[in-house]
Amino acid sequence: MLNHFKSYLHKQVSAAPLAVFRIGFGLMMFISIIRFWSYGWIEKLYLNPKFHFSYYGFEWVKPLGDWTYLIFIICGISALFVALGLKYRLSIVLFFLSFTYIEFMDKTTYLNHYYFISLVSFLMIFLPANAFYSIDNIIRKKQYALIPKWTIDTIKLMLAIVYFYAGLAKLNSDWLFKAMPLKIWLPSKYDLPLIGGNLMHQEWFHYVMSWSGMLYDLMIPFLLLYKRTRIFAFILVVFFHIFTRVLFPIGMFPYIMIIGSLIFFDAEVHHKIINFIKKMLQLFNIEPKGVKTEAYLKSRQKPVILVLVIFFVIQIILPFRYVLYPSELFWREEGYRFSWRVMLMEKRGYANFKVVNPEKETYFYVDNSDFLSSFQEKQMSTQPDFILEYAHYLGDHFKSQGHQPIEIYVESYVALNGRRSQPYIDPGVDLLKQYESFKSKTWILPFKDDIKGL
Repeated sequence: MLNHFKSYLHKQVSAAPLAVFRIGFGLMMFISIIRFWSYGWIEKLYLNPKFHFSYYGFEWVKPLGDWTYLIFIICGISALFVALGLKYRLSIVLFFLSFTYIEFMDKTTYLNHYYFISLVSFLMIFLPANAFYSIDNIIRKKQYALIPKWTIDTIKLMLAIVYFYAGLAKLNSDWLFKAMPLKIWLPSKYDLPLIGGNLMHQEWFHYVMSWSGMLYDLMIPFLLLYKRTRIFAFILVVFFHIFTRVLFPIGMFPYIMIIGSLIFFDAEVHHKIINFIKKMLQLFNIEPKGVKTEAYLKSRQKPVILVLVIFFVIQIILPFRYVLYPSELFWREEGYRFSWRVMLMEKRGYANFKVVNPEKETYFYVDNSDFLSSFQEKQMSTQPDFILEYAHYLGDHFKSQGHQPIEIYVESYVALNGRRSQPYIDPGVDLLKQYESFKSKTWILPFKDDIKGL
């Protein structure tokens, strides 16, 4: 077994797939930053709000006023440099740091695909993605046609984890036997050409979408790995992600996954892609000078492999941390984030905060719109850690205005996946006496139903 592993670590393959992945990933990220900026989301999501929800342990990560634009500039330029393979190592480090900082500025904007981008960019720090067809090759006057096989397989493994875990998460009774939340979302797409009019209202179609989505996520990594089914699998990838992009506003993620899935193809396909890029550049009289091809040096391979082994162990275990908390995961959301649970629930909530002076026995209610954007309020009203953090923010705010002593309570109701609204947070608990930690939140009221599954 050990000999097979050592042999695998020394096996080399064409560097073209990793080069194509680098180009595609960098360009997609560059376009994403431009798109984000052009839609005015920097100002709307990071500059206008008075308050920003923080990740536990990363409370120090905040928007920097107008300097926030500089972070996006660094992120966009570094993404372009990654695509070009220019100062690659520095560029991918800067991209990882700037993009992850942006992601951590406000957890209101958390999306699984943002998390995915941070993980992939972290992986790419340790991969020789500029070994072939990069500007760094021209500067060094040498390139490496062959690189270790594991450097490409790490990207494949990351993609496989995302898909497979997303499929496992769909093995629950709401998704499979109630077609929830698709039964809520799909009828709103009635205005789509051809398919919107009648199809989106059909219950059988909701179930077809639920079951096919689960089967797709579970099977697609294996279909992409097996050469005989690879072309069919890639057609499925393109269809699935384009179709979901039409149905749901999920940004650049579908295109990132389509481009990423190309890495499963043999090197010949990637050489054809690179040759196509060369022909396109020739139209603009851009023709890179010839460089020498040399053998790839395997320096510092052992520490890099150790880092990646630890990284993947964490990725395999982390999504199951929810078992350490009492059920129901969808209700309590303890261990929900960073677990590839993609679009599995529809929650609508109401949270009315009550500020009490226990000595004078007086109280008043908070108008959340005085402190939060409508998007922030929507996210806060259904997530316990948001509710707790906001309560402490209100406590600090009103104490600074001379309201002491105070206690803060919340009247909260949440509807999950089409169920009737239920009380969510214990209204008798002073939230100022509760603090964020990895421990279970005892002040979340029990869920009056049962969702079976992983």
